[in-house]
This record gives sequence, structure tokens and C-alpha cells, in this order.
Amino acid sequence: MSKPSGVGLAEALERAASQLRAEAQGIRPANGDPARLLELLEPDAAARVLRWLLEHEPDDGAELAEAWAEDSEAGAAALLQIHEAGLPKTGRKALRRAQHRLRSRGVAVPESPPGPLIATLPRVEEALDEAMLSPLDPGGARAAYLVTSHPSGGARVFELLLDEGRGVIDCRVYSTSRSKARRFLKASAGAGDLAAVSAPPAAVRALVQRVAAAQSPERGLPRGFSEWRAQVAQAPAGTRTPGELARDALGGQAEPAALARAVELVRDAAIGPWPPEAKALHALAERLGELARGAVIVSGARRREQIDRALGDALPELFAEPFAERTAHRFEETAYVLWQSGRVDDARACLAAAARLREGDPQENPVARALIELVLAPVLRQLEDGIREEEGRSSLIQPGAGGRTP
Repeated sequence: MSKPSGVGLAEALERAASQLRAEAQGIRPANGDPARLLELLEPDAAARVLRWLLEHEPDDGAELAEAWAEDSEAGAAALLQIHEAGLPKTGRKALRRAQHRLRSRGVAVPESPPGPLIATLPRVEEALDEAMLSPLDPGGARAAYLVTSHPSGGARVFELLLDEGRGVIDCRVYSTSRSKARRFLKASAGAGDLAAVSAPPAAVRALVQRVAAAQSPERGLPRGFSEWRAQVAQAPAGTRTPGELARDALGGQAEPAALARAVELVRDAAIGPWPPEAKALHALAERLGELARGAVIVSGARRREQIDRALGDALPELFAEPFAERTAHRFEETAYVLWQSGRVDDARACLAAAARLREGDPQENPVARALIELVLAPVLRQLEDGIREEEGRSSLIQPGAGGRTP
């Protein structure tokens, strides 16, 4: 339901009184009545009040300007002191309508002087360049958002889907108003576990540049990406990606405590698992299947040793380059999101995992092992269930079990 006429103006004038202390003693007794307000204020003070409304409460300012333009000499005197320079678009339109009404009454209205208008045109806040990044999903993909000024006004929103292994998966461009673009960024930052974090636009462009450079020839870049590449994937040489910024700020040593925390995060499925190439993973799954189907009956402990050895033997192939470096990048980029979310210790854990992937034997890397175990969790659970079932059957034929003997 809309407010009755005058109610919104009275409320707006109260807000003006809280900002214009010198005029407050004349504003408040008027109680939102335009004619009474003119009686209580000098023309220059009335002009200051109206200008404040046109700047900050343009709809209510328009109502007051229309009322003062009707037939009051004092209202005309106040209106003639206001120039449109620096007013928002809605305020300028309201002032022009009121001054047109004065002209229709025969009041001479001088043209607004061009000087102040030119002086207020360059506004630093008109430049719009912001960026946000989402966390990585279990497959290794994540969203990146860039918001820039539109040459004809408003804003452009670039939405990209990035994956260190697959490259730039998608690129979409939307034209919208600045206010809607900012509301979109604000909403993205409040989406629970998938909440995006703010990032330096140049760093995000450096990230897009790196991902696009590694695009597989078998997977072409998305339609439209080439057209907008200069906007989203060009950064000065040496620009750090968000993950590299996190490493610079927090360090990247593979300390034991931090590595242990990284293993916990993986095993809890809080990050990862970012599976390796399907071909290598399929070979390991086949090997595990062979162990499960083994014709030779062995103890449960022996079967678990075989599974453990098969996992360890597969790690060098699974984490052969470029997969190990891609996974290190993913840990670093995850570290940036955690760092910006206030989880500094977890961010350091991810940086330690990235450092460990770049050094040493994968077979001795607990994080690499945890990632593969998470990927293969359904298979490993099935194998463990089979071992326990076999152990249960064998216990039934042991001497003394349930009072039975062979």
C-alpha cells in the first residue's frame, strides 16, 4: 500500500533536519507542510533544504519542488537559487519540471551556469571494476565473476566457469544496472558453503589467463570468450593469482601439523577430491577389483595389505604431471577463499598441501593418498564389506565358535 501524500515528505524532511542542523529549527515545526516550511525558513535556507532532498530523497524533493512552484513567491525565490549541477538524474528532472512551471507563471528562470556542471562531471566512483570467486566444487570447477562499467552506462557482469584441468568451461556476459550488479555480488557473498569471496580484479584476470592458456586443444574455448578475452583474461605480466596472493601472505611450507590438517579436510570431504584422469583411475579400480575377486583365500589383514599396497603403487601414476601441479593450484586457490573467509589455519593447511605436492614422492604424500581414498570411497567401502563378510564366515568354522567343531 502506498503512503498518503505528505507522509513520505514529512519523513524525508525529518531526515533532512538530522543532517541540516542549522535549518532543523525551521524544518521540524512545519511538520511536513510545504507552505509552513517556507514561512519558517529564509529563501537561502529553504533552497538548501530542497537541494538536500533532491540529492538524497529525490521523489520527496520532487513533491516539495512542485508545491513551491505553484503560486508562492517565496517558493520561487528558493527554486531560483538551485542549480542542477551535481544533482542525480531524478533530482535534475524534478527541478526542471518545477522551473518549467515557474516559467508558465511568467517567472524568469535563468539558465543554469555551465561551470559547476563541468566541474562535477569527473567522478572517480563511476569506474566499476570488481571481482569475486566461488570455492572449488568436488570436481575442481569454480565460478569467477567480474563486474565492469558498461561504456553506454550501467554495468557488465562476466560469469565464467573455470577448471584447472578442463580450462574455461563457460563464459556468459550480462548487461544490467550498477545497482543490480552490486546486489548480485552481495548475494553471491552470502550463499552459505558456496559463498563467493571478493578478490582483486587483476588477480582474477591472471587466474583466467592461466586457465585459458592450459585449455586442451580437444576442448575449444566457449563461444564468446574470444570476444571478451581482453576484458576478462588480460593482466599485466607478473600479476599474482588469488592463490599466489594467499601464498605470499601466509607462507607455503609443508609443515607436519598443517599437512595433518589438510588430510582431515580431505577425509571430511570439506575440500576435494578433484579426481585425476579417468584412464589412470580406471586402471586402479580394475586392480582393486582383481584383488576382490582373487581365487586364493587369504586373511582379512592380508587382503587389506594388498589393497593398501595397490593404492600406494598407483599414486605416482595418478599424480604424474600435469595433474600434480593442477592439484597444487587448486589447493592454493582454495587457500585464498578460506583466508578471505577468516579460516586462516585451514588456508595454511591447503598451502602446505600444495607445497607437498610439488616435492617428494607421491607414495609418501598423505594428502595425495587421502584424495584418492576419497575418490574411491564407494569402492573401498565395498571391498571392506566383502572382507568383513568373509571374516564372519570363517569365524563360524573356527574350533569352539558357538560350541561347534569341524
